[in-house]
Amino acid sequence: MAITSANQLELLQTAEAVAREKMIDPGLVIEAMEESLARAAKSRYGAEMDIRVHIDRKTGRATFTRVRTVVADDELENYQAEFTVDQAKEYMENPEVGATFSEEVPPVEMGRIAAQSAKQVILQKVREAERDRQFEEFKDRVGTIINGQVKREEYGNVIVDVGSGEAILRRNEKIGRESYRPNDRIRCYVKDVRRETRGPQIFLSRTAPEFMAELFKMEVPEIYDNIIEIKAVARDPGSRAKIAVISYDGSIDPVGACVGMRGSRVQAVVNELQGEKIDIIPWNEDQPTFLVNALQPAEVSKVVLDEEAGKIEVVVPDEQLSLAIGRRGQNVRLASQLTALDIDIVTEAEESERRQKEFAVRTKLFMDTLDLDEFFAQLLVSEGFSNLEEVAYVEVDELLVIDGVDEGTAGELQARARDVLEAQATKALDAARALGAEDSLITFEGLTPQMVEALAEDGVKSLEDFATCADWELAGGWTTVNGERVKDDGSLEKFGMTLETAQDMVMTARIMLGWVDPEELEAAEAEGAEDGETTEEAEA
Repeated sequence: MAITSANQLELLQTAEAVAREKMIDPGLVIEAMEESLARAAKSRYGAEMDIRVHIDRKTGRATFTRVRTVVADDELENYQAEFTVDQAKEYMENPEVGATFSEEVPPVEMGRIAAQSAKQVILQKVREAERDRQFEEFKDRVGTIINGQVKREEYGNVIVDVGSGEAILRRNEKIGRESYRPNDRIRCYVKDVRRETRGPQIFLSRTAPEFMAELFKMEVPEIYDNIIEIKAVARDPGSRAKIAVISYDGSIDPVGACVGMRGSRVQAVVNELQGEKIDIIPWNEDQPTFLVNALQPAEVSKVVLDEEAGKIEVVVPDEQLSLAIGRRGQNVRLASQLTALDIDIVTEAEESERRQKEFAVRTKLFMDTLDLDEFFAQLLVSEGFSNLEEVAYVEVDELLVIDGVDEGTAGELQARARDVLEAQATKALDAARALGAEDSLITFEGLTPQMVEALAEDGVKSLEDFATCADWELAGGWTTVNGERVKDDGSLEKFGMTLETAQDMVMTARIMLGWVDPEELEAAEAEGAEDGETTEEAEA
């Protein structure tokens, strides 16, 4: 193929045809042609030369140019594409380092191999441009529902034609055992779009909770108009789901609006999700109230919320236990996902038995340590006292509300409690020293003698040992082993140590030992806070 003999306008026509077919800029195709012609020219004139080609966008004429760059004497490496200032004087009036000299060279005849190479370059450039276009088109569609047509199925993954590209619905993103045939219409949620070497990868999902939320938005005009908001969604794909909604218009019932006339709206979503049963629940800012709603259809007797631990205990009538838990724990699991709380369900009988045991244990504690009779110890427990610290350091007025307790009796009670606590602390301290606990650990702020004894029993005997501990080693935590959650007991967990407190104490120890520079730590925390604000702004 000779570029000189070819119809020059044919280059432009070819570029426009390819660009129109692939829906990309014709200029990108022409740039690819320029690069392929330059590569062919280098194979003719020499790979070391800097040959550049320019195709006139109007006439189609290709101009071949050899470019040489002026470099310093000690930097001259490529004699074909570079020359020194002295050498450049032959071609240029006042050559300076960095200047370039261009001269036109004769066009080249493109042989079979060169033509094949040029074709490959053009195809590659066109593919890259097509990928960029697809990525730009679909990146803004993440979080929306897309309609497509099934092309084929590969190892359980469904390849979907979404118009100007292909998307993938992975096996684990399909609902249950649903299967598709080629040319079937399919509706999916665009979960992610990534730019990869093979082109933009569009990942679809039918199991994502957001898919259900988007379906409701399509079926319920009030959600689309932001009169009703979907606050949370929890799904067991193909089986059951719970969705929490709230209305910002007092005259509109959020549950009724989502259900629709004779269930028409919710039924449309159920049909799309292969018969998945949907519980529509009214959202409530009060967590216990919201949880009672989330556990429907089970009835709840009482809710006990532990905000610090992020756990919640639900008491249900004995006959409601199986309904509250659901088949294979489905109901309570979905309610837990919806409320973002760990839920413990107990029956009224179990709660009563446990409370009786706790009452008996606390009563015996006060009888043994404070030398009280059973009746008086029970009075203390009934008023909410659960340990010696509460008796010893509570305001006297709180003891005076107990029948039969005057100021003298209250003072005696507190004195006894403090004596016992002091004796226990002395005993724990002696035991800790016997185990080898050092003064650096004993005097560390925040650790009681009992805590120091527990640490020494676990081999933590100095401040250096303490500073090497992880937060979960002190406060306890959970580890996933072979897909199952396994409890890790912390050395100080029985003392109510939290992960956050453990982190602060360990970091304080590291600063005291000089392992961490407090100024660098503050700078890192400030930078992290700024990053967090930036992320929140971006999400907003």
